[in-house]
Amino acid sequence: MLRIFILVIFLFSVNHVLAQDTMQFNKLTPEEEQVIIYKGTETPYSGKYVDNKEKGIYTCKRCDAVLYKSEDKFDSHCGWPSFDDEINKAVKQIIDTDGQRTEIVCANCGAHLGHIFIGEKFTTKNTRHCVNSISLKFVHEEKKKK
Repeated sequence: MLRIFILVIFLFSVNHVLAQDTMQFNKLTPEEEQVIIYKGTETPYSGKYVDNKEKGIYTCKRCDAVLYKSEDKFDSHCGWPSFDDEINKAVKQIIDTDGQRTEIVCANCGAHLGHIFIGEKFTTKNTRHCVNSISLKFVHEEKKKK
């Protein structure tokens, strides 16, 4: 019975990887690939959404999945856009291999977004999604309605 269970898990994992390989993604620049695919980090305060205060939503640069709402964005003074919540089940958390931090990725396509930090008390939700601007696209609220 355990062998069957392991086989089912293995086949599910292989199918998930194959499905991601056949998904159509947006074309990325070399700089975007460095962060989104190879898990790099953009220079602090260099991203175009660090100081964005407009109303709208943030989507994944790679697959356009909706990730964050502007009302969940806050200024943490860390150099990257910060959010204290994500759209339900849009972001997946993965413990870094060194066990020190928790990576956040797009639940739809696996694009690297940044890291999540708990317990810093910046907001009442006590959570900070520290996200690379280069991993995001912003859709202004007015464009959303059209």
